[in-house]
Amino acid sequence: HPMFKRSFETFFGKGPDGFVDMGFQATFEVFTCKEVKVAGVIGPVASMNRMAKNVSQETEVGISGTNAWRACSLDSRTSLAVYFEIANAHNTPMQEETYRYVQFVTKYIHPSGQYRQRVSTIAGRWVEGSNVAELGSGFDQEAASVIMARLAVFKTENEEAFDILRWLDRCLIRLCAKFADYQKDSPESFNLSPSFALYPQFMFNLRRSQFLQVFNSSPDETAYYRAFLNRENTLNSLLMIQPTLMAYSLSGPPEPVLLDVSSMSADRILVMDTFFYIIVYSGETIAQWRRAGYHNEPNYENFRALLEAPKEDAAVILDERFPYPRYIEADQNGSQARFLLAKLNPSVNHNTAEESGAADFIFTDDVSLQVFMEHLKKLSVSSSQ
Repeated sequence: HPMFKRSFETFFGKGPDGFVDMGFQATFEVFTCKEVKVAGVIGPVASMNRMAKNVSQETEVGISGTNAWRACSLDSRTSLAVYFEIANAHNTPMQEETYRYVQFVTKYIHPSGQYRQRVSTIAGRWVEGSNVAELGSGFDQEAASVIMARLAVFKTENEEAFDILRWLDRCLIRLCAKFADYQKDSPESFNLSPSFALYPQFMFNLRRSQFLQVFNSSPDETAYYRAFLNRENTLNSLLMIQPTLMAYSLSGPPEPVLLDVSSMSADRILVMDTFFYIIVYSGETIAQWRRAGYHNEPNYENFRALLEAPKEDAAVILDERFPYPRYIEADQNGSQARFLLAKLNPSVNHNTAEESGAADFIFTDDVSLQVFMEHLKKLSVSSSQ
């Protein structure tokens, strides 16, 4: 099968220097200033059981109880999530304009036989907890979403999915209650700054993802999906949580569209990238024209170009991706369309299709992003928070 063949070719492929893209017998160490403690790491590593002063004794996250970890191999795609605890006593506040420091030390054996070490040192200024505006300006919603996704997946080893979903909801409500602008008990006044605006949407899609909703996935598939979430970088992990959707039509160039059922149209071709598979989805009119063979006639060059463009773009993604994704071609109302429909926001379902007048809808009882946001606003602005 090309999926396995191409994945193995990429895995053992050599770079410009003639060596495979790997480092072996790797170790990863974390050093911090005295106010910061290491709570743990989530990623493809094992603990070296090395206790140190900067190891948290109270908070344990992932592979914890150490400040050093071992990995059999690393490559350029390997990503680790490190969790910290602020250990400064409340009666000794931070001095103004002081900085916190974190240092990562990675050692490995290069395929050439060389021993290599990389040291990365990060500094950040301490900010008073009550200074919400300055705290919020440093919030990375993409990285935070992946950090939360990894933590949620780690929790699945010992907790029920229902409890994890409730925990995600509580964390999201607390975050919005602290950093959003609103008037108490007035959901209409709720507003999130641009640095937080996409975070609830990422959490909505994480709740619906194959990482937490394991129905229709075998245990092997679930383990496979979770393993790659725990090792890929932020961009690839976000693709797994919230896929990208591109639309192709005769009326203009390709454009990104909302991950929503409203983006479906009979005269469009959609390309969805979920990291694990690429879907080329043809609307009903496009599929009928293709089956009629219009693209083979010389007078319909533009239609032939429309059919070829999404396949060419999908081929570029397939060539660059590891592991090699599954490639799916689907037509509207066809059996393979389920791969696309399962990821779309059900803003119109079978219960609301008639009153909305929408031509396309999804048969589901799942709540839509709009309903999810309405409930989030009500709970965040509640006086009981």
